[in-house]
Amino acid sequence: MARFVRKQKNEIGLSPEALLFRGVKRTDKTLLRIINFDAENLQEKEIKTVKEAIEFQNSDSVTWFNIDGVDNPEIMKEIASGFGFEKIILSDVMDTLSRPKITEYSNCIFLSVKMLKEDEESDNVAIENLSLIITPSVLISFQEKKGDVFEPVRDRIRRQTKRIRNSGTDYLTYALLDVVIDNYIYIIGRLGEKIEELDNRIVQVSDKQMLDEINTYKRELNFLRKNIKPAKEVMLGLAKTESELIQDSTEVFLKELVDNITQANESSDSYREILSDQLTIYHTNISSKLNDIMKFLTIFSVIFIPLTFIAGVYGTNFEYIPELHYKYSYFIMLAAMLIIAIVMLLYFKRKKWF
Repeated sequence: MARFVRKQKNEIGLSPEALLFRGVKRTDKTLLRIINFDAENLQEKEIKTVKEAIEFQNSDSVTWFNIDGVDNPEIMKEIASGFGFEKIILSDVMDTLSRPKITEYSNCIFLSVKMLKEDEESDNVAIENLSLIITPSVLISFQEKKGDVFEPVRDRIRRQTKRIRNSGTDYLTYALLDVVIDNYIYIIGRLGEKIEELDNRIVQVSDKQMLDEINTYKRELNFLRKNIKPAKEVMLGLAKTESELIQDSTEVFLKELVDNITQANESSDSYREILSDQLTIYHTNISSKLNDIMKFLTIFSVIFIPLTFIAGVYGTNFEYIPELHYKYSYFIMLAAMLIIAIVMLLYFKRKKWF
């Protein structure tokens, strides 16, 4: 399945408000979790129905309503009707393949970004769509599957960290997005270490394996850039919004998000240039190596051309040739030819000409 553009034929022509799941199903059961808190109190629990979460929307405290699994249209309908959201918002939530975006509505702000996480088992980058709906008292987050990416934020809430427990849904949004962007920087850094290590080796050795590594890193970096660059637009849009849902005290933190995502983008651009330089160095080394081979073969040919000419003129048709009457001359000649061929092959192999 393509990593960049994926669209099913049955999606063509659908209404933008259609609650149709688009993507890869990652969980068998939708999990609903609530964290309700203020400066003094904390309530954390797993709930059975959306109705239990709706009761918190008029409270004075802050509620984080997290949904793991976005393929259930019935739950999405309940969220839309219970919180008074337009259906197009939940349609965007169910489209996990969509481009990151941010949209302001009369009663909320909707945004989506791609979460990237390093898969330690396969050593690949796992991608997941994250959608957030910001309301005055409830922050609703949608994840494709249950994970521990936001566990540090939950721990900060449990430890009664002053800033997060005394702030609203806008600061909680910042905290979640900060985790997402930190993962961007971490993953790019890990890939950068491999690219820089390759940079040290390419001057000494240039072989087919080196070319495969360069192409692999270019493919992975392009995949990261494709998901990180649109996220910068989302962060800029969030930092510039004039919505009443974003308090003045939170704006400085949102600007920090912009700085961090800019750092991630600049790092990816730098590593892309390094890979391009490495590819140029690789081809230069191969060309230089080919020139050395051609130089050797040219010298070898120049030496033997006059010898071959002399042998061709006279044909070695002399009256006295000792080897002509020797019983094993023919076999000695074959053995000499074989030995010369083997020695030349070993020499070429040692020189890494093939």
